[in-house]
Amino acid sequence: MKIVVLSAVLALGLAGPIAAQSTEKAAVVRPGDVLRVTVWRDQTLSGEFAVSMDGTVAHPLYRELTVAGKTVPQIEAEFRTLLGRLTTQPQFVIEPLVRISVGGEVRTPNLYTVPPLTTLSQAVALAGGVTDRGKLNRVRVFRDGQELVVDMTRPEEGLAQSPVQSGDQIYVDRRVSIFREYIAPAGSITAALAAIANMILR
Repeated sequence: MKIVVLSAVLALGLAGPIAAQSTEKAAVVRPGDVLRVTVWRDQTLSGEFAVSMDGTVAHPLYRELTVAGKTVPQIEAEFRTLLGRLTTQPQFVIEPLVRISVGGEVRTPNLYTVPPLTTLSQAVALAGGVTDRGKLNRVRVFRDGQELVVDMTRPEEGLAQSPVQSGDQIYVDRRVSIFREYIAPAGSITAALAAIANMILR
């Protein structure tokens, strides 16, 4: 009985990494993503090139390749055929990069191009981290029309360690301060009214 239970636990433990690897391999490139192409000893063919809205690569030579909706192995095969027309046994590396946005209460809100295995917590750190007014326990991720709320009080655990996806919009909410948002403004208004009343009564 113990052997059966142990086997089941091991199977479940291995299922996660295997499933993650399968998902990673099956990931496809989307319009707006970027391909980092490195061709051995040829800087003119190397660089980071955006995937256009029509699915092609934004490069004069690579423009004939439609890469959107294809996996990296499929894209590599097409590049090998194309580069094979220019040189024998081309040596190259292709790395897909995804575009995400990080906004809200972060120090450097912006659009970022990152490797697919970048975690949500790493993406926030890339944007300079959360400001003093950021709400770490409520970081919202907008993905494919859905909203995901992530608790990043422990960035090394849970959903904070899940990888970003192409087109993710990460938004850090602002922490509400009763004094800053309500008491301080009310005090300023009261002081202003008192000053006006004092001027009138003179």
